[in-house]
Amino acid sequence: MAKLINFHYTFLHVLVTIFTPFVVVHGTKPTTTIAICGQAPYPEICTYLIGKSSVETPLEVRQTTLMSTLAQAEHAHKLVLAMDTSSFKPRAKSAWTDCLELYDDTVYQLNRSLGSTNGQDIQTWLSSASTNHETCLNGFHDFHLSSPFQTFKYALSGFSKYLSNSLAINKALTPLLTSSKERTLMETNNFPKWLSKSDRKLLSTPSGTTSADLVVAQDGSGDYQTISEAIAALPKLRKGNSRFIIYVKAGVYKENVDIKNTMHNLMFVGDGMGSTIVTSGKNNKDGSTTFSSATFGVSGSGFIARDMTFENTAGPSKFQAVAFRSGSDLSVVFGCAFKGYQDTLYVYSGRQFYRNCQVYGTLDFIFGNAAAVLQSCNIYVRKPMGGQANAITAQGRTDPNQNTGIIIHNSAVTAASDLRGSGGSVKTYLGRPWMKYSRTVYMKCSLDSLINSAGWLPWSGSFALSTLYYGEYLNTGGGAGTGGRVKWPGLHIITSSTEAMKFTAGDFLDGGSWIPGTGLPYTAGL
Repeated sequence: MAKLINFHYTFLHVLVTIFTPFVVVHGTKPTTTIAICGQAPYPEICTYLIGKSSVETPLEVRQTTLMSTLAQAEHAHKLVLAMDTSSFKPRAKSAWTDCLELYDDTVYQLNRSLGSTNGQDIQTWLSSASTNHETCLNGFHDFHLSSPFQTFKYALSGFSKYLSNSLAINKALTPLLTSSKERTLMETNNFPKWLSKSDRKLLSTPSGTTSADLVVAQDGSGDYQTISEAIAALPKLRKGNSRFIIYVKAGVYKENVDIKNTMHNLMFVGDGMGSTIVTSGKNNKDGSTTFSSATFGVSGSGFIARDMTFENTAGPSKFQAVAFRSGSDLSVVFGCAFKGYQDTLYVYSGRQFYRNCQVYGTLDFIFGNAAAVLQSCNIYVRKPMGGQANAITAQGRTDPNQNTGIIIHNSAVTAASDLRGSGGSVKTYLGRPWMKYSRTVYMKCSLDSLINSAGWLPWSGSFALSTLYYGEYLNTGGGAGTGGRVKWPGLHIITSSTEAMKFTAGDFLDGGSWIPGTGLPYTAGL
């Protein structure tokens, strides 16, 4: 470990030099520009950056902040690359491998942010970068790897501050840098900015009739017999990033699929839930991190899937075991099933929309830090381990300026067949706060009587109870009564349609631009 520690101290010296909180501003800056630093959680860093540069306008403040954050992301990536992993056991090596991928993606997200003028896009990509940072650290924490973890976490503490500042500053500046005409267009234009007319048509086309670019079939009747083989072949088969359709014929595909952030605009079409099944059993107990345990993981933006089942068969005793993980921004999943126990559906990051899907699980089985809306879905609660309670959601918002949350709209929560005979002995809750600013809203859902009258479960003591945002709006069913709900400061029994509208697919997912009614069933409002 000597090589690792020496590198850390070198890196720490660089960080201390960069983060020294000089607050003297050289020259006179416009009042608005200086005032922006006051809205950052770490104003001394912002003031220092403005003071040492020729920043004059709000736009330059944002660009300077993003550039400095990108520099820290590149340092983090180099730090991971330089770590001496020769003494790492398999679990530590697994966490390290995740970090390498995550910081690579963080650099990508920050470069995208620098090249954009859309404040909402930038906020999403910054939220994803922040989530990557936390996930890297959590990978070491999952396995109690205190030796490499503590030094690594300390060395990157400054990077966390830069990410938080970037989120706060971009959020503050977006209204200033967006014209009233542009805001009106974002609020009223029902044609999607990112989901093309041809994509909507594909979503409404019956399975088996889609004109695919590539076919996967176990029986040898397609181009490849496994999904992983098809993904590996894509760089040679595909030119550019236009929509690429992979048809996966009926069958049980026992494999782990990982689609990296360089593969955009992929569409997977199956032969239906229960017919096209992707399955594996990777889990925390076998040495996989939560991130790497996914049966099917996707990072590239613009992902679409329909008519498939994604499954993790590890069982409740194996703890974290993900069936489907998505970090795909501007993604749509329609008519798919997700089957697992703990941590089934990992809505990792980005803007995600799920429609007419089924989700099965026990503890924290819809979790992550995406801006995710599940609409017209069926959520089935399974029987957990003995003595364990169920919590449907565990949302992972770590910063109050992240535009993330889990929204469950017009959906049904019921007991799966294995839980129906439990006689009410298993307590089931709507969710619990995985992170400090956890945000989850249930709107116009049917909640079965299996939901405990308290509604929500603490994570640990009073952690996050005043900083979270949990909402319930016009839900029905035996578990929808709010009279016995927890009295947390962060719980909101929403009675105002204006407040509820903030969490609709139209408003929460980029200003009404998600999947209008043409082709795909979709509700933009309440």
